[in-house]
Amino acid sequence: MIDLFYPYVPKEAIDAVTDVLRSRFIGQGPKVDQFEKDFNKFFHLNHSVALNSGTSALDTAYDLVGLKRGDEVICTPLTCTATNLPLLRRGVKIIWADVDPDTLCIDYNDINRKITDKTKAIVQVHLGGIKAGMGKYNFFKEGVFTQRKKIPIISDACQALGIFSGDMTACSFQAIKHITTGDGGMIVLNNSKDEKDAKMLRWFGIDREKKIANNWQAYRERKMTFDIDLPGTKRHMTDISAAMGIAALKHYREVIKHRKKIFNIYRRKLCNIPGVMRIVDGEVNTYWLATLLVENRDGFARMLFDADVDTNVVQVRNDIYHVFGGKRENLMVMNSIEENYISIPLGMHVSEENAEFICQKIKGGW
Repeated sequence: MIDLFYPYVPKEAIDAVTDVLRSRFIGQGPKVDQFEKDFNKFFHLNHSVALNSGTSALDTAYDLVGLKRGDEVICTPLTCTATNLPLLRRGVKIIWADVDPDTLCIDYNDINRKITDKTKAIVQVHLGGIKAGMGKYNFFKEGVFTQRKKIPIISDACQALGIFSGDMTACSFQAIKHITTGDGGMIVLNNSKDEKDAKMLRWFGIDREKKIANNWQAYRERKMTFDIDLPGTKRHMTDISAAMGIAALKHYREVIKHRKKIFNIYRRKLCNIPGVMRIVDGEVNTYWLATLLVENRDGFARMLFDADVDTNVVQVRNDIYHVFGGKRENLMVMNSIEENYISIPLGMHVSEENAEFICQKIKGGW
């Protein structure tokens, strides 16, 4: 079976985890600090905070924005539920925007139509590795079209490591992402205050650096030397995960290069094939998914399964789930492609020969 997904764990990451397991720190410690520094340096950033998942990164972003019951947030239904479930838990009203017909990312024209006085944030998802808001939306400069209302833009880049945009960006290192820490996340921020608050939110609202620095003084003088200002939770990254991340980050360019090579085989070989409407792509792509629009999707999937090729509909539109109301919204593009999109294997585990075989099977019809 050619799997749809398969984790890529470099040997150095395995060795690094072994070293951590033999050390004093297996929870949050110096490796987490090092991973944040390495991440900032690698991607030319300044304010990155490591967390235990991409979902926690989104949760932290929503905390920093201050979302509360009754607020409206504009988002896409075509995403992992991890984007929208944290909004639901806050009592936020989700306003569903349509998807762009080319990229399947959120449609900025529809965002503009749906902004109201109650809009407190916009969540843009870089779906499948493709950057939202490109091409026909070049008139859009992030933050400008919402500047009059001061609406923050949160980027969900959990499927698009390397794309950073908006006021804050959530990244994921879950098992099958570009690089993995087993599970983990990073929130990328634009200022020191948000960075400090994010670090407190990940550890019960406590400024850990201040607490650790004053531990002996607190004991000796029998007095409290720190306070808790934010209602934080426990969402920090561990040194075990960070050690994997430090090692895996060095392979990022190699990973993108290989994924792009396999994606381009699909793009070349699957054009003008009866039943294949197109492969979903964008101007900026980090190649997490290879998604096709096909006719007779069930037949297509059955044909690939019979050939020992894994395939699936990775993202189900969120609005039809009962927890979100169970109502299919009137979104013209989303409704038109709902029965057509499906993903085929892409990742470090997919060889050129695998990709050629998959293309050959698709060319044979279904």
